[in-house]
Amino acid sequence: MSQVPIWFERRFEFSFRVELYPNLCARLRGTPARLEETLRGRPREILIRKAQEKWSAQEHAGHLLDLETLWLARVEDYVAGSGELSVTDLQNRKTDEANYNARPLDQILSEFRAARERLLKRVGELDAPLFGRAIPHPRLKTRMRLVDHLYFVAEHDDHHLARMWELVNGVGAISAF
Repeated sequence: MSQVPIWFERRFEFSFRVELYPNLCARLRGTPARLEETLRGRPREILIRKAQEKWSAQEHAGHLLDLETLWLARVEDYVAGSGELSVTDLQNRKTDEANYNARPLDQILSEFRAARERLLKRVGELDAPLFGRAIPHPRLKTRMRLVDHLYFVAEHDDHHLARMWELVNGVGAISAF
């Protein structure tokens, strides 16, 4: 059984100081390397193995790539002072329909790295006071500062990295997304 908590059951407390945003950017900057380290060099049959109709490790990587457009859109929500953060497809149809198991792993990894660089470049262009701006999150029904959004993204990355690690190392059974 997976030791990774179910994502949609997670609760978040955003009580840390806004000034921690450089630390969160450093954490986000490290995700492509951690993703590559987790998946590169693994046999293809392990990367694409699905059990109980849940995502394979490679599909989890594709899901991280899919969400980069959402993360960037939400950064733009902060810049624009939107009334609510952009919503996402909670069914994850984009990932389910993308057929990531048929794609080369290196393509997914390089596209993710490029997308994450775009996100961090945009965040790096912002003035420090913007990191304290709060906007309601559509699913969590709580106000999130931009710095909280970055934390949320980092936690989402780590959730999927932990699940991929379990999958490629044969740890645990497939759990619910």
